[in-house]
Amino acid sequence: MTRRNVHVVGTGTIGEPLIGLLCRFQKEFGIDEVTFHKRTPIAREKAKVEALIRRGAKLAVDADVRSDFEALGHRPVYNNDEAMARATVVIDCTPAGNANKERIYQHVDGPRGFIAQGSEFGFGKMYARGINDESLVPGDDRYLQVVSCNTHNLTRVVKCITGNDRGGLDLENGRFLLMRRANDISQDESFIPSPQVGGHSDERFGTHHARDAWHLLQTLGHDAEIFSSAVKLNSQYMHQMHFALQMNRDITVEEVQARMRADDWIAMTERKSANSIFSFGRDHGFYGRILNQSVVPTSTLMVRNKREVIGFCFTPQDGNSLVSSVAAALWFLYPDAVQQRLDAILPYMFNEI
Repeated sequence: MTRRNVHVVGTGTIGEPLIGLLCRFQKEFGIDEVTFHKRTPIAREKAKVEALIRRGAKLAVDADVRSDFEALGHRPVYNNDEAMARATVVIDCTPAGNANKERIYQHVDGPRGFIAQGSEFGFGKMYARGINDESLVPGDDRYLQVVSCNTHNLTRVVKCITGNDRGGLDLENGRFLLMRRANDISQDESFIPSPQVGGHSDERFGTHHARDAWHLLQTLGHDAEIFSSAVKLNSQYMHQMHFALQMNRDITVEEVQARMRADDWIAMTERKSANSIFSFGRDHGFYGRILNQSVVPTSTLMVRNKREVIGFCFTPQDGNSLVSSVAAALWFLYPDAVQQRLDAILPYMFNEI
């Protein structure tokens, strides 16, 4: 019997909720076994690891530190090599995806596919659920890179507002300012005392957000003229984005709002503060996360000179990346039934917040 096992590497900001999501909907997703690799035994993270095990995930560790995990009270089920060999799909949630690809993944025959996260540029074909699913090629795309949460948001806004019924984009150019939270609420390091502006490392795209969005859209044949800037704010709540899209046709704010309301990946809101939207996610989301790709305050939308669409939106942090990671895994497992399997998480995607 064909086994359908998913192995998650890393238990950080994305890895931990991803393991929880896979376990919670294991039956609906059609997954036989969820395993996860933790590299380092840490006493303060014992409770987290045991909580994931209680949810149904099976712990895999490196053979040379197995005794150290056992000394903490953990009972690993597999060595990592064993879990990797059993896996159908491997999802790397560490900042070492490219290094792991060179060192490990390219030399493992068992898994059908490997998935890395947004920081690992060049790992494989860029992917975001609902953006470029049609670009995936069975048998060819063994390595996928799920784009960052902000790149999900940026690309969703572009496709929603400027996409046309011919499969193209009615976009002349787009400018984006990413206002990023300093760190995640789960992290103690890297908080900043005041806003901190970022540089422009890419002459064409500014920051990696527009660069990654271009590569994502390019898988569909688009050559989008987009540019992004970034500033880090002394907040742990949510990323925000200001956008200005110059269209090649006239458009009204009513059409923009209608397009966004009809987009299943966008949640509209009358709220204007990151803390109130974040609080909604804490109370009603999965693991406290909103799984939409963008949250747009309706009152911030406007059209200038008939062709420039301006507005603000909020990025549901890693929530959108979690959905794309699950969708990518399901594409390797059930390429013809991804949406049918994903319907289980629809209660955590909102039309309105």
